[in-house]
Amino acid sequence: MPASLRGFGPLGLAAIALILGGNFLFPPLSALLVLAWAYASETPWRELGFVRPGSWTKSLVIGIAFGAVFKLVMKVLVMPLLGAPPINPHYHFLAGNAAALPGMLYAVIIGAGFGEETVYRGYMFERLGKLLGQTTRAKVAIVLITATLFAAAHYPDQRIPGVEQAAFTGLAFGGIYALTGELFMLMVAHASFDLVALALIYWNLEAPVAHLFFK
Repeated sequence: MPASLRGFGPLGLAAIALILGGNFLFPPLSALLVLAWAYASETPWRELGFVRPGSWTKSLVIGIAFGAVFKLVMKVLVMPLLGAPPINPHYHFLAGNAAALPGMLYAVIIGAGFGEETVYRGYMFERLGKLLGQTTRAKVAIVLITATLFAAAHYPDQRIPGVEQAAFTGLAFGGIYALTGELFMLMVAHASFDLVALALIYWNLEAPVAHLFFK
């Protein structure tokens, strides 16, 4: 059973399909299924990026700062250059909506920070690494594949602007993971990125920030 789950036969492929489809029910089901798969397949946690950082505090601080700055750079420079609207219409209902904050905090910290990083970086890098290998060329291909899948997952609710932003974040987070093999800092950075986005929406700062340099 463990070997079959780690392989790419019928059982292994069924596990992949189940894991990737989990978030259609509720986030972060896919990430929880990854943990169940790791246990059942006897896959070491470190192969999924769950390794102890050299310093928890340093990784936490770097993750918070990187995620926040990255989001602001995307909002101020990158997305305006791509012609994205200054306001995210799908999530604009959050503006001044205190009642919606608890659910969104869960979504960005647990669903995105923990869930998406576990699936799109930890799990997919492990699976694709088994198929493509660990050469530099293989890692570049894995970063591109996972970034593409991550971007595509944002189309249903955020359309093309969401895909464009997710492509950049997928490339950045994937590149960092390919170099470090550690998830903790990326989980923090992802949550920080989305928390800054949430703050901009909640306080109606999206348009002023987006128009800081480009009118």
